[in-house]
Amino acid sequence: MFDLFVAPLAETYFQKALIGGSIVAMVAGVVGCLVVLRRMAFLGDALSHAMIAGVAGGYLVMKLFFGLEAHAPGMLLGSLIAAVTTVALISFVSRISRVKEDTAIGIMYTGIFALGVVAVSIFRHYIHIDLMHFIMGDILGVADTDLWVSAFVAAGVLSVIILFFRHFQLSTFDPIMAASIGLPVVLLDYLFTTCVSLVVVSAVSMVGVILVVGLLITPAATAYLLCDRLDKMMMLAALFGVTSVIGGLYLCVWLDSAGGGAIMLFCTLQFLVVLMVAPKYGLLARWMRLRNLVPQQVVEDVLTTVLRNGKPAPPELIRKYAGEGKGLQKALRRMVQDGLLRHDDQAYSLTDKGEKEASIVLRAHRLWETYLKNIGTPEQEVHATAHQLEHLDQAQTLAYLNKKLGNPKIDPHGKTIPTK
Repeated sequence: MFDLFVAPLAETYFQKALIGGSIVAMVAGVVGCLVVLRRMAFLGDALSHAMIAGVAGGYLVMKLFFGLEAHAPGMLLGSLIAAVTTVALISFVSRISRVKEDTAIGIMYTGIFALGVVAVSIFRHYIHIDLMHFIMGDILGVADTDLWVSAFVAAGVLSVIILFFRHFQLSTFDPIMAASIGLPVVLLDYLFTTCVSLVVVSAVSMVGVILVVGLLITPAATAYLLCDRLDKMMMLAALFGVTSVIGGLYLCVWLDSAGGGAIMLFCTLQFLVVLMVAPKYGLLARWMRLRNLVPQQVVEDVLTTVLRNGKPAPPELIRKYAGEGKGLQKALRRMVQDGLLRHDDQAYSLTDKGEKEASIVLRAHRLWETYLKNIGTPEQEVHATAHQLEHLDQAQTLAYLNKKLGNPKIDPHGKTIPTK
């Protein structure tokens, strides 16, 4: 068992994959938080596919003009130009036409991707690019050049994020306010999309076109389930990105599978685990909240029953008017915990807080009875109908009824209507 974990670390290819993948995953997780919050996940997919045109262009230029084959800086520059061009075209189309941004993304990235495929096929005698490698990546074949490129890109992008963190934060959550206080929102958007482009470009050679989107989105989405602050979300996303690379590389070695696929499989499994057990937004927490949920109508029926009784009400009386079953017992326990009821001597009485809430419901009931009587509802139906309507949204409804009825003091049965 010990050798399963230690033996791969002695291999040079594993060390390079671990270092390069961790660098890319870390910066992708940080940038991905803003991508997730801005709902721009589709943009990462667009940039990764559009890159093939930039790679083909960069390869062709370096081959024809400088005689260099597979020149990494040239292809990196071409990829970046293609990514920025894609973003500019998407922005242009969505701003000057009625076509929405998501539709513009779909149009432009498929068009530029097709341009790259056509260029590779036309100039196949000059461009020797393995499209399958480009699409699937090769995390286990990381070259020294890839490591340096990813390191410089990560340093540059993280520096931009740190320097303009408050600007990005404000323009992400409230772009209107950001524009009103003088922040260049459009310029910030272009700066951010440039950062996304750089991350995508640096990651494609390792994990491929298809999986780079997952590395950009999934760790950030996992962190989003655990925290509500952007700075903490970014740190957690970076951590989840690194653990995805580590776990995925071990899976790759143990199962003898594709490296990029193993990384994203581990990343997705990690997301599903967090989705299940997240303390606030997880499925188990949601199930617990639903399990402990007490219907508001039951609470209000209990309050009005105790208030009408005029003295501590025994459980038998409450069950008579508020219903039977485990739901009622759960409601009574929750109301005692919330400070609405007191339980002593086998009876329940209202606290000051509970009496205030009960008076609101009783006021609603008697106002509805008065209104129903005025519009000609049969007398035998007034009480039952008012009992159903009293649970409606009370603030605006009661204000309307009170004004409509001329601020009545007593209901049709001669009982006093509680004041507001």
